[in-house]
Amino acid sequence: MARTSSRSRKPIRFGDNGGPPLDDPPPHEPEWGKGEIGRYFDWRTASRKAWKKPSAIALRRQERAEELGLTYEEYTLEILERGYFPQPEHVAAIIARRPERRKAGGIVAQSLKVLRGKRSGA
Repeated sequence: MARTSSRSRKPIRFGDNGGPPLDDPPPHEPEWGKGEIGRYFDWRTASRKAWKKPSAIALRRQERAEELGLTYEEYTLEILERGYFPQPEHVAAIIARRPERRKAGGIVAQSLKVLRGKRSGA
């Protein structure tokens, strides 16, 4: 009976050590894409700083977001992007932007996936 490789489930030939193929690997694209590396790290640092808040502020934002029917990320993003604290009259516009935020990816899209999972499971 021939042994099989755990990677490809093809029979292992004589002299095969089960390693990766020796073909040319796909070109590596760095995490920051094809642009300048400095700008990537500047944005990453600024983003982390913007989302990292003391626990008292984070808890207050979370409570307010739940009162409005938004996620913490949506509520915080409105503060960061628009410069105001969302009010009940703004909720419809924020919810209308969910599909484009979900499509764009990032923190808010990940949060919305979790939110969708909680609603369908409840």
